[in-house]
Amino acid sequence: MRSLIRRILVSQDGATAVEYGLIISLIVLGMIGALTSMATKTNNVWSNVANQVSNR
Repeated sequence: MRSLIRRILVSQDGATAVEYGLIISLIVLGMIGALTSMATKTNNVWSNVANQVSNR
């Protein structure tokens, strides 16, 4: 991973560096969306558990 980053930073080809930056940005946005969705679902599960326990 470090060698890839080093090659990107040292690369004289600016277009390639921009393309890699866009690809990484899309991956990060996808990860944020997935984690947000998972966090919401997890929160709902624990809220349901808390409600079930408190109603007994």
